[in-house]
Amino acid sequence: MNYTHLTREERYQIYALKKAGHSQSEIATVIDRSVSTISRELARNCGARGYRPKQAHNKAVERKAINARAIDDATWQFAQEKLMLQWSPDQISNYADISIETVYQRVYADKRDGGILWKNLRCQKQCRKRYGKTDRRGIIPNRQSIEQRPAIVDARSRIGDWEADTIIGKNHRQAIVSLVERKTGAYDYFRQRAGIRRI
Repeated sequence: MNYTHLTREERYQIYALKKAGHSQSEIATVIDRSVSTISRELARNCGARGYRPKQAHNKAVERKAINARAIDDATWQFAQEKLMLQWSPDQISNYADISIETVYQRVYADKRDGGILWKNLRCQKQCRKRYGKTDRRGIIPNRQSIEQRPAIVDARSRIGDWEADTIIGKNHRQAIVSLVERKTGAYDYFRQRAGIRRI
């Protein structure tokens, strides 16, 4: 299993759990990390006033930036050649001693300097692969399936039961929300651009 860095949120969890008197093994269980990860985090990122999540995160980010720069020229040359062949940072990382994150950092640093490496990325925005976490994008909390709606709604015997739907435009620049009242068929829809306005 690949080691993945702790997030800012996890560091705040560690701080809160530690302050509440939990042991390292208990903290590891709660945030679903290994005990060695917690031990290493507390050993490396404590300051004069003990463990502080903001300070710990800043230390880790600074260390990561230093490590990102500390690759040899031959490795970065290899990475650049493969990027020009449109290899993904993940593929490059499998063949060279360079992390995916470092490839992205260097590519976007090159872009800021006027370089063209970023044009060969398959994904043209600065996105990161999410490791070890369930992807919750687009998940509505406590969502009920349409099959679970009450029978009276299916019967269309009363006014006031509305259905809503969304249509997302190209490049996510526009969105339309349509609202339909099930009994009468009355409808309304809105377009969202900078703000929301009725059409």
